Amino acid sequence: MSEELKKQHPKATKAPAKADAKTDEKAEGKAKKVMKKKAKRRNVQVGNAYVQASYNNTIVTITEQNGSVLSWSSSGSSGFKGARKSTPYAAQVSAEHAAEKAKVYGLERVHVYIKGVGAGREQAVRGLVGSGLDIISLNDVTPIPHNGCRKKKARRV
Repeated sequence: MSEELKKQHPKATKAPAKADAKTDEKAEGKAKKVMKKKAKRRNVQVGNAYVQASYNNTIVTITEQNGSVLSWSSSGSSGFKGARKSTPYAAQVSAEHAAEKAKVYGLERVHVYIKGVGAGREQAVRGLVGSGLDIISLNDVTPIPHNGCRKKKARRV
């Protein structure tokens, strides 16, 4: 039989002889120490949903209360390309994708924070509601300049 193996696979050799039982036990003991404990399954009832709506894309991120990200989705990752990424429908689809991913962790209620002036602002919130999440609060955190940039100096002629 070994000759047949050598004919089929020239590099094939006989199986190595088994080492004594003590070395096997030591190797198993080391393997047991190295193995990590299984990660605890997170159960999150309340979280935050951040909607960033720009002119080109809409990004939806769902986090725990402390800020650890549970799930995220964007119009681009939902399969939209080019000008279709900035549509309200793409924002709704991306919000639904993010909500479905977060429901695995038991998420039921969210505080929503909207940022940006894109077309998908309201439609992303409708997508979160449509996927079964209850909205506790709705905050607009779009940055607004108080005084703006410094004006250009007057032109001297």
